[in-house]
Amino acid sequence: MDFPLDLLVNALVSGLLLGGFYAAVTIGVSISFGMLDIVNIAHPAFIILGSYIAYIANSVLGLDPIVASILVLPGFYLLGMAIYHVYDVSFERRGDASMRGLAFFFGLLFITEVTLVLVFGVDYRLVEARYLGTTLHFGFIDLPMRLVVPFLVSIVMLVGLQLFMARTFIGRAIQAVAQDPLALRLMAANPSQIKRIAFGMSIATASIAGAVLIIIQPVEPSIGREYIGRVFAICVMGGLGSFPGMLAAAVLLGVVESITSTFFGPSWSPAVAFGFLLLTLAVRPSGIFGRA
Repeated sequence: MDFPLDLLVNALVSGLLLGGFYAAVTIGVSISFGMLDIVNIAHPAFIILGSYIAYIANSVLGLDPIVASILVLPGFYLLGMAIYHVYDVSFERRGDASMRGLAFFFGLLFITEVTLVLVFGVDYRLVEARYLGTTLHFGFIDLPMRLVVPFLVSIVMLVGLQLFMARTFIGRAIQAVAQDPLALRLMAANPSQIKRIAFGMSIATASIAGAVLIIIQPVEPSIGREYIGRVFAICVMGGLGSFPGMLAAAVLLGVVESITSTFFGPSWSPAVAFGFLLLTLAVRPSGIFGRA
């Protein structure tokens, strides 16, 4: 098959930008699953909650979705801390964090979806912003701002969290809490408190991820299910707990999906993308940046 150069380059650029969005969606799971070993399958539902809050702020107050997501970020952080407290008391301290804990997050997923359906219905919702209909042109390369803005926001969030994890005591404690809780106690750190902070951070990222999602496409309450498989696959493929690896995996997935959709049709995109993920994990089970 003949691949025109301009079409191929634009597919690569779109895939790169899409990968940035996938990184924003996955980063919260990278914290909860990759660092805390908590399988929070309800995370995409909180992302959709963030999308609807951005929609309300945009339609009622005229706020930019990104600005709205930053304003409500502390609320998402506190929500995450509260959810972890219930999870910790009810399951983790009793040693029931595997199956019963998974059922707990299943319940949160469906409760969040049903609540959104009851409040907003099943119609698709979208936001308005001056830059959404704008496309930058560099020769034959097109850069739609509805993808560029989420990409830039995702990179800023990723770099900020990476610096926090690498240069602060709490960040290093979060990375160590799942590996050696006893060592943390010897350093006068409470593992439960560190996990509560980390889980709060993971849910806080859903606020911003929800805003970038509704910038890219209209949303409805159940659309988060489309991303459950993707976010966990990207998290594992990048190497558990590795932000750079997660970003690399997200970009790879975005590029593969974009090229497949452009040249073979969107119906092939998920199958080829997940086949690529499986092939990569078969070659390197620890992930791209994971320890061999």
